[in-house]
Amino acid sequence: MVAESYRAGAVVSEVARRYEISPQHLFAWRKAARGGLLVLPNEEGLTFVPIVTPGYNSTAVGNPQESRLIRIEIAGAVVHAGPGVDLIFLTDVLRAVKAAA
Repeated sequence: MVAESYRAGAVVSEVARRYEISPQHLFAWRKAARGGLLVLPNEEGLTFVPIVTPGYNSTAVGNPQESRLIRIEIAGAVVHAGPGVDLIFLTDVLRAVKAAA
């Protein structure tokens, strides 16, 4: 989404609307990318990873704190990230998991 928002002629609010997120959220990700906290892939490296979040019709039950965890499945491994996770550390972990695959 961030890379798409930087394409020539792209309008941030239109990109955000297409992915059903707020423009402010996308602007925050763009700021993180400019600050080096997000790495933008080159065009041929772009892939889509579906994100599943508990919603209104969700059957998720249990500890409310557990529902705030992000579950990332990559290369047969599962990584859980909680609120406030250090993004540099998480990036290093994900790169290591991908490299081990």
